Amino acid sequence: MNQNFATYDLFESYRLGSEWMGATAKAYWSNPVFGLSHSPLPATFAAWGEVTERAFSRMVTKPDWGIDSVVTAGREYVVKVETVLTRPFGDLIQFRVDRPNPPNRRVLLIAPMSGHYATLLRNTVRSLLPNCDVFITDWHNARDIPVSEGKFDIEDFTIYLADFMKEMGRDTHVIAVCQPAPLALAAVAYLAETDPESQPRTMTLIGGPIDPDAAATEVTDFGRRVTMGHLERTVIQRVGVKHKGFGRLVYPGAVQLSSFISMNLGSHAEAFSNQIGRVAREEAADHDRHNTFYDEYLAVMDMTGEFYLSTVERIFKGREIANNEFVIKGHKVDISKITRTAVKTVEGMDDDITAPGQCIAALDLLTGLPDSMKASHVEPGAGHYGIFSGKAWRKNIRPIVINFIDANAADKPEGNVTPLTTKPA
Repeated sequence: MNQNFATYDLFESYRLGSEWMGATAKAYWSNPVFGLSHSPLPATFAAWGEVTERAFSRMVTKPDWGIDSVVTAGREYVVKVETVLTRPFGDLIQFRVDRPNPPNRRVLLIAPMSGHYATLLRNTVRSLLPNCDVFITDWHNARDIPVSEGKFDIEDFTIYLADFMKEMGRDTHVIAVCQPAPLALAAVAYLAETDPESQPRTMTLIGGPIDPDAAATEVTDFGRRVTMGHLERTVIQRVGVKHKGFGRLVYPGAVQLSSFISMNLGSHAEAFSNQIGRVAREEAADHDRHNTFYDEYLAVMDMTGEFYLSTVERIFKGREIANNEFVIKGHKVDISKITRTAVKTVEGMDDDITAPGQCIAALDLLTGLPDSMKASHVEPGAGHYGIFSGKAWRKNIRPIVINFIDANAADKPEGNVTPLTTKPA
C-alpha cells in the first residue's frame, strides 16, 4: 500500500502539467500572426491545446446538474435542487418542482459510487421528473472528507441507504442503478427486520451485480483473478497535502479513469482525434456531443479505500449478497425477510459490465416475497448505460418501471403517464 503521499501528488502534478501544456499551446498557436500562414498546423496545434486543456480540467470539476426546468402537462415549471439530509460521505437531495398538482410517486434514485458523480444519472432524473417526485443520493468526493470523519465501507454505505429510506418514509419507490443494487437489497432487508414501517413500496434494481458469478464479464473475471494484497499495493493511495482529506486512504479517481479508458482505448483515441479535427475546422461547439459526453465521463471522484476493497472482497469474491450472508455491524441480514416491498430487476441483453443473469438473481433470494410482487425485464440490444439513461431507457424501460411503481403503490394513480418532455439548461 502506498503509505506516503508522493504517488497521489504525482498524479495530480501530471494532470496540472497536462492542463497547463494544453492552455499554453492553445494560447500560443491562436496568435493572430499565424493567420498569415496557409499551413493547417497552427490551427491543429491550437485545437490540440484546447481539447487537452478541457479534458484535464474536467477531471477535478464536479458537473452541475443542469436541470433548471421541467415541462409537464403542457406547462413549464422551475426545478430547484435542495438538500434533504446531509451526511459526511453523501447527501440526500431532492429535485423540487413547484407545480400545483405534484405527482404521488416518490422516487429515490440510488446513484452508483463507482468513480463518477451522481450527475451520471442526470438524464435518468430528467426523464422521471415529469411524472415523479425525484430524490437522489449525492455521494461526496473522498478526497474532500477529513480523516476525522472516520471510515466508510459497504456496511456504512448500506446504513446510509437505510437512513435515507427512513427519511422518505413508506411510500417510497427505490431505483438502484448498477453498483448499489446489492447493497440496496441489503438495506431493505435490514429495514424489514429493524424498522418494517420504513420499507419502500417498491424497489427496482437496474444492472446490479447481485450474483457476479451468474454470468461472467471482464469485471467479474478481474474480481476473481486479482488478490486483495495486489489491489492494496497498486491502487490504494493516500490523499495529498492540498486537499481536506489529507492522509485518507482512497482509490483515486485518476486511477479509476485510467482503467475505464484502457478498456476501450482505441475508441477514446479516435474520439479525441476527431474532436481535434473539428475544433481546427471550427466545426465544434461548447456543448456538442463530444464535450457533453466527456465533460461527464472525465469527471471522476475518489472512493474511500475501504469501500473499494470491501466491495471487491465481499460482493465479488465472497459473494455475501448472493449467498445471503451479508453482515452489518455484527447483524446478519436475511433477504428472505423482505415481504412488503415489490421488487423488479432490469437487465440489458448486451450489457458487458453486469451481464444478464447477475441482477435477476435477486429474485431467487426473495423467498419470503410472493411471486405476484416479483418481476423482471431484459431489454434486447441494450448495453450497460442504455438501461438507465439511453434510448432503451427512455422509450421502453422507463414506462415499464413507472407502471410497476403504479401497480404496487398505496394509491393507484389514474390515467396515463404524462408524455416525456423536459427542458434542459
